[in-house]
Amino acid sequence: MATAIIIPIAIVAVLGIGGYLVYRYVLYDAFCKSSVNRMLRRYEIPKTPSQIIREFYEKKGDPLPDSEIRKLEKVYRQTEPDQFLAMYDSIRDGT
Repeated sequence: MATAIIIPIAIVAVLGIGGYLVYRYVLYDAFCKSSVNRMLRRYEIPKTPSQIIREFYEKKGDPLPDSEIRKLEKVYRQTEPDQFLAMYDSIRDGT
């Protein structure tokens, strides 16, 4: 009798956790990436987010390896998408 209750609850819990993980690590990042790309197109910025980060840090005198650029791109994309515009303005203005 207890298995008739426990098995469906366990199945629903596993599906719920799996759905959340797919959303958090796949869909959320895809939505953020799409949003950033739309923002860059709206302001007619021809560079990709990784190019903006690379040029910004090179201009600061602190070149970064590709792995660090990918990490920063993901962090900025998910937490501070407006940072790409600020970095692009800094690159364009030459400051």
